[in-house]
Amino acid sequence: MTRQDLMKRFRDTVDELGQSEVARRIGKSSSAVNQVYHGTYQAEPSVLLRRFEEEFCGTTIKCPEMGEISLKRCSDERGTPLSASSPRRIRMHKACKECGGKP
Repeated sequence: MTRQDLMKRFRDTVDELGQSEVARRIGKSSSAVNQVYHGTYQAEPSVLLRRFEEEFCGTTIKCPEMGEISLKRCSDERGTPLSASSPRRIRMHKACKECGGKP
C-alpha cells in the first residue's frame, strides 16, 4: 500500500469512526491522530500510520517462520519477549529479529 493510499484510508476511517476511536484502537493520542489527519503533525507520522495499517488495513506479509500472516500478528510476535519455552519461540525470536516486519 502506498503512503498516499494509506493516508486516504486513514482519513476515511477517521471520518467514519471518529478520531477518538481510531486513536484508542492504535494506542495513540487523539490529538496526534487529529494532527496527522490535518497534516500538521510535527514528527514523521510513519509510526502512527504503521499502527493504523496494522489495526485497520488487514495487510499481510510473508513471515520467514510462519508463512503469510497479518501485519498485526507480525507486530504482536515482534513484541513478544524471548522465551525458551519451546523451540518454536526461539526460532520466532530469531526470525523476527532478522526480518523486523518488513513487508
